[in-house]
Amino acid sequence: MAPNSKKPRTTSRNPELIRGVGKYSRSQMYHKRGLWAIKAKNGGVFPKHDPKPKAPSPAEKPPKFYPADDVKKPLVNKRKHKPTKLRASITPGTVLIILAGRFKGKRVVFLKQLPSGLLLITGPFKVNGVPLRRVNQAYVIATSTKVDISGVNAEKFDDKYFGRVAGKKKKKSEGEFFEAEKEATYNIFLASEIMQEKNVLPESKKEDQKAVDAALIKSIEAVPDLKAYLAARFSLKAGMKPHELVF
Repeated sequence: MAPNSKKPRTTSRNPELIRGVGKYSRSQMYHKRGLWAIKAKNGGVFPKHDPKPKAPSPAEKPPKFYPADDVKKPLVNKRKHKPTKLRASITPGTVLIILAGRFKGKRVVFLKQLPSGLLLITGPFKVNGVPLRRVNQAYVIATSTKVDISGVNAEKFDDKYFGRVAGKKKKKSEGEFFEAEKEATYNIFLASEIMQEKNVLPESKKEDQKAVDAALIKSIEAVPDLKAYLAARFSLKAGMKPHELVF
């Protein structure tokens, strides 16, 4: 049986005699295509169809041409902030050994973990000179010694507490700039003293340190030899193997 499906037309209704010239004229093709019947059926007017709405493109194509100058675009950070996981060996009151930085080798007391993931520690300051500081847990060793910190109130300490206050820089005029340069050339020692200004610690932070130290020292003095243990600096001696030490 022959299939009922119609084959698509492969030849044109108006074949070209030569390139650009058809066999039938425009009026002949009007009758040949049956356009007169469509027009008569619709009252002498060709039917008009509303255009279909275009589906919105998923993404606009980038232009073929781009500016020669570099246009800076802000980078979009799509990463979600994940809180830093605290090691199981580090709990509030644990004595830590600092491995790097200004207080390398000092033994300190861990108070709590800040929202940034850093650890809030203190010496206390009266025992070994380590004030309230933030430190990364990657640079500390947790020991088995613990201190009772139930009397310490560390709720007010956060990352903003340790932030530096940016001072406003005064813009100098052209005349003031050259006058300052002349003064620096004539008085080198005076200029060096001006540049080496030391930051003065606010009195409020000094009072906070005293309050934390007072509560910690009571717990430390209740345990024999704990104060001397915190005051001693940790160091490796000849023949000591770090991987075999038990802290």
